Amino acid sequence: MRHEVPVDELGPRGPAMAQAIEACVHCGFCLATCPTYVTMGEEMDSPRGRILLMKETLEGTLEVDDVTPFVDACLGCQACETACPSGVEYGTLVTPFRAYAEPRRRRAPVERLRRELVLRTLPHPRRMRLAARAGRAARPLRRLVPRALRPMLDLLPPRLPDPQPLPPLMPAQGARRARVALLAGCAQQVLEPDITAATARVLARQGVEVAIPPGQGCCGSLAWHAGAADQARALAARNLDAFPDDVDAIVTNAAGCGSGMREYPLLFAGDPRAERAERVAARVVDVNAFLAELGLREPAGALERPTRVAYQDACHLAHAQGVRDAPRRLLEAVGDLELVEPEHWELCCGSAGTYNLERPEVAAQLGERKARALLDAGAQLVATANIGCLTQVQAHLRALGADVPVLHTMQLLDRAAARGA
Repeated sequence: MRHEVPVDELGPRGPAMAQAIEACVHCGFCLATCPTYVTMGEEMDSPRGRILLMKETLEGTLEVDDVTPFVDACLGCQACETACPSGVEYGTLVTPFRAYAEPRRRRAPVERLRRELVLRTLPHPRRMRLAARAGRAARPLRRLVPRALRPMLDLLPPRLPDPQPLPPLMPAQGARRARVALLAGCAQQVLEPDITAATARVLARQGVEVAIPPGQGCCGSLAWHAGAADQARALAARNLDAFPDDVDAIVTNAAGCGSGMREYPLLFAGDPRAERAERVAARVVDVNAFLAELGLREPAGALERPTRVAYQDACHLAHAQGVRDAPRRLLEAVGDLELVEPEHWELCCGSAGTYNLERPEVAAQLGERKARALLDAGAQLVATANIGCLTQVQAHLRALGADVPVLHTMQLLDRAAARGA
């Protein structure tokens, strides 16, 4: 697509933004895989429509406030990239555009409040735990809460699990095959801390020494994808310093976090820490991909009974990182597990970071659609690779009255291995 975007005025991320615009030929292959286009049916709620809107905004022919409603409606799932025959890297446009738009846009006071509450609590486990407790206490007063803030109460889990402190180092069992550093995560530590604990146990059983650096924190992807680039860099900078160099990989177990860390070069473009960001990002790998490449050294164990398991593709693993086969290979190694495939795997479940807080109606439509697809596949258990997907799918299965457990792939492998021990 031809453009007149003032690339030099956009700073170090300008060339990547312009390249994404140039690569789009407006063919429409992205439409069928875009969850908002499928749901809303409007051209401006499609990837190619948003690319045109962002182009014209950057060129100065459209106002930022006229375009942000459509850009905000994007889940950032990057399914369009998987479908695109022209190789448009949509994520390198939409995320920097949000950072460009944020200081230039107007937000209603209640929207600013919601945004600040989210960005100041979710990346910090202690704050999030306190906020969740306060939110549950406020539920009886829900009708008095501004409508824009009610999803924050509605989506709180009925209870929070107890914290599971992680050791700074978990030794490999048997002969050491690799040494990795593990991202502990932020919201995941509050909502489902067993995921990271199970990840460390699975890795250790496979002969992997696991370092869990105590100085690490939120990866910054939540803030980065919300357009809060300065906050994202401040959070990510901790990890640039915390993660050691003497590891074979930096392993993540949340698709959104892994995708965000792999975007550190774009986040730190033009920054003095850019070279360090490149080195860190180059070693980031999802735990499913890492284990599938390493190969399971020991039997994966078996489930308690024969079970049909549907694997739910997390968008930021399948689309942003291109990892689909690895988790399936790991699951197929488990005894008494029949892997079933749901239809429309490419469509987002509607979680997408803070999307279900900001656009609960659209998120609910996508969540119900995903839950029904999983049930139609005959799933007796659902496995996924992202905490946001896990909580979203779990909530919508329950809403449909389906008693179907939802586990992270590492939790499933951990339980199967424990049974086989």
